[in-house]
Amino acid sequence: MSEEFKGLRIGYAMTGSFCSFERCFRQAEILAERGAELIPIISENVAEFSTRFGSNVENSERLKKICSKTPISSITEAEPIGPKNMTDILVVAPCTSNTAAKLANGITDTAVTMAVKSHLRSGKPVVLAIASNDSLLASAKNIGELFNRKNYYFVPMLQDDIVKKPASLVARFELIPEAISAALQGIQLRPIIFSS
Repeated sequence: MSEEFKGLRIGYAMTGSFCSFERCFRQAEILAERGAELIPIISENVAEFSTRFGSNVENSERLKKICSKTPISSITEAEPIGPKNMTDILVVAPCTSNTAAKLANGITDTAVTMAVKSHLRSGKPVVLAIASNDSLLASAKNIGELFNRKNYYFVPMLQDDIVKKPASLVARFELIPEAISAALQGIQLRPIIFSS
């Protein structure tokens, strides 16, 4: 495996699209294998909720093992990310529609939204890997707002089930490394939305 990300400090934030966790953990492993230093961040929901996709303890421990660091899980822990220059790029994978809405509207009430706000103070890139069943309904306006914000980039998304879930978009998580490389050059990967 190449070490294309050697020395790159990536904030790796996870929010509560729990069904996406396995794919997001795998991408974190790939980034670490390629030499990145990962700074793990989890939302309070991830820290507190257990689901059929794993307990809160199991998920936190798995991310800790991948990153070799205890995940940041509170607003106070996330606030120094920008002032202490802890990250070169920040990835939110998965990024729920709830988190996207908060980012679009400047709401900072979770560890992840604080991490993004703190990181952005220096004008550094943020990569969002959307996973939401209402991306093309109520959440569309917030995602559209972020499309037009400086320093926000998106992992290309897939309409994962246009028959049963016609408004759903899920990031093609396997493109996270490529999306990071592009964002570091100020480029948005295209097409942004695929259909299955």
